[in-house]
Amino acid sequence: MGKKYHVYGVGNALVDMEFSVTSSLLQELNIDKGVMTLVDEMRQGEIVEKLNGNLCKKSGGGSAANTMVAISQLGGNGFYSCKVAKDEAGIFYLQDLNSCGLDTNVHNDEETVGTTGKCLVMVTPDADRTMNTFLGISASLSENELVSDAIADSEYLYLEGYLVTSDTAKTAAIKAREIAENSGVKTTLSLSDPNMAQFFHDGLLQMIGSGLDFIFANESEALKISQTEDFSQAIAYFKALTKGFAITRGAKGSVIFDGQEMLEIRPYPVQAIDTVGAGDMYAGAFLYGITHGMTYGQAGDLASRASSRIVTTYGPRLETQTLRDLLTN
Repeated sequence: MGKKYHVYGVGNALVDMEFSVTSSLLQELNIDKGVMTLVDEMRQGEIVEKLNGNLCKKSGGGSAANTMVAISQLGGNGFYSCKVAKDEAGIFYLQDLNSCGLDTNVHNDEETVGTTGKCLVMVTPDADRTMNTFLGISASLSENELVSDAIADSEYLYLEGYLVTSDTAKTAAIKAREIAENSGVKTTLSLSDPNMAQFFHDGLLQMIGSGLDFIFANESEALKISQTEDFSQAIAYFKALTKGFAITRGAKGSVIFDGQEMLEIRPYPVQAIDTVGAGDMYAGAFLYGITHGMTYGQAGDLASRASSRIVTTYGPRLETQTLRDLLTN
């Protein structure tokens, strides 16, 4: 009997607000370029006031959510656990999840007082993305948001590294991993951001536990968590953390370890305008691939093509048909 869900995801529920900015404006606003920085609601409001005329797009977001949406768009079945408030942004977010075909623990009839999290995504002309995030009610995501039966009825559990920034969310991630392990569900994690790997190193290792089935990272994140500047040493470190892994290397493509051998996945060169969601898309396409009969190499190639396509457009998601076309082309 097959599982109901291909992937069960756990992550922050954030409404993404994307802005087109210059590097000098980031400097003027004293914002660290190229990474995710947690801010309070007041600071985020100040930034929005300065950037308001530059707004490009508003969408449902959050790292793991983007991955889960990609899986659903490609034709997979997914469940997403998160936490939103009963406010305008929370209602917008729930409608977005439902329209994307994802099952979730969140329901309209629940009265949850608070503020739904928002992420300011600032894209510079070099296609780099800088994020300032106010987690809002998502910071209190806990084991209460987990649905044990749905985890057990999934082929894979997928966790985002950003959960490490909240004690209750980190505890929930560890609990979800334990439920998955006890149910024979494969466990996966995305390191999410270089700042997570650098400043929450020990917390991420707690989330990883005695070892996962698969980890997603980009090269910078891999080097940070491995505490080395030598890529070959990072590879060796990852082999001790997880049975398999994928490390993306930008224009160099990516490398995948399938548990036995290293696979070189070729890049698909494009003119990037926005790297928001590239890693999320890579993970989504890869997880879709390996839950639908593809080899690791085939899933990696699909992930490479999908992530190269997402960086040619603004925002962390593609049109469903555009993504599905990659399955036949």
